[in-house]
Amino acid sequence: MTTTETFAVGQQAEPRTYAPLTRTDFVKYQGASGDFHPLHHDDVYARETGFPSVFSVGMLQAGMLASYVTDWMGVENIRRFKIRFADKVWPGDELTCSATVTDILDAEDGRRALLEVTCTRQNGVVALVGDAEFRLN
Repeated sequence: MTTTETFAVGQQAEPRTYAPLTRTDFVKYQGASGDFHPLHHDDVYARETGFPSVFSVGMLQAGMLASYVTDWMGVENIRRFKIRFADKVWPGDELTCSATVTDILDAEDGRRALLEVTCTRQNGVVALVGDAEFRLN
C-alpha cells in the first residue's frame, strides 16, 4: 500500500479482469467452502429448477473482489468490507473488479478511506456491489 498522500476522493484502482470462469472453478470453490448445493455443479438439477445452467456461489466472486481491493489497500488495513449480490455469475463469465475512493475521513486510529467496490460481468451487468473501509498509514 502507498501512503496517505496518494489517495484522494475519486481516485480509482486499476481494474482487474478475471479469466472466464468455468464449472470447475465453481466446484473447486464449493470444495473449499463446503457449500455443495447442486445448483452450483449439477447442470441437470439447475435446469430442472428453472435456470439455464449452473451458476457460481456468490462468495467466489466476493472473494475475488476482496482480494482485489486488499491487494490495492493492504489486507492489514481493512476495517470493513460489505457486499450485496446483484446478479448471478455463469460459466464463461469474465469478471472485472473496480474500486473508487468515495471519501477520506478521520477516525480514532487515524485516517480512513471509504471505497465503492464492484464486480461486473463482461456484458456490463454488475454482479456484486459494495463498500469497504481501509485505514490509511
